[in-house]
Amino acid sequence: MYRVGLPLWKLAARVGIPLKLRVYVHFDQESNSFWADSPDLDGLVVSGDNLEELRREALIAADELLTLAVKGHKHTAVASLRLGEEEVCPA
Repeated sequence: MYRVGLPLWKLAARVGIPLKLRVYVHFDQESNSFWADSPDLDGLVVSGDNLEELRREALIAADELLTLAVKGHKHTAVASLRLGEEEVCPA
């Protein structure tokens, strides 16, 4: 797997190399909900009432943003959702 954000990641995606995407999960105590962003993929910010909803929204947004980034080429990506040092919602 090749991480989104590293040099030539778009080329790797276009030739079919699976991608890995870091997504960081945050908990907002005021609204009692979760939100996530990615240091690897500009524009990826999603929210959800629970971790399953957040995971679903993150995967949908990541798929759309990656499709735009690689100009519609087929891509395969795995998102690693992390809350602090702990991985949550493994794929």
